[in-house]
Amino acid sequence: MTGRLFLVLGALSGFLSVAAGAFGAHALRQRLPPDLLAVFETAARYQMFHALALLAVGLLAARVPSQAATAAGWLFALGTVIFSGSLYALALSGVRVLGAVTPLGGVALLAGWLALAWAALRS
Repeated sequence: MTGRLFLVLGALSGFLSVAAGAFGAHALRQRLPPDLLAVFETAARYQMFHALALLAVGLLAARVPSQAATAAGWLFALGTVIFSGSLYALALSGVRVLGAVTPLGGVALLAGWLALAWAALRS
């Protein structure tokens, strides 16, 4: 069940990443200054990387369920929301203080990669 959940979350996150990338490329190109457009593009790129990571976690968790795989999935999901979400919000609002939250998401993403490595070693 957990594997399926992470597969669904990964697929939805990948969909949203493509949609955000298209939105940034077409709707925001003329509306945002280059530095904020780059922030938006970074958010979409990291969201896609971690959508793929969620898919990998889903496949691993379906094959060999483990606490480490489950932790990796939740860390990737939470990290994506905080990291990419704060960057999307910063780019769209211009409120730079939102960038202060971004490193918390980055730490969750890093921890997710470590948990995934541990899960793979233990499988």
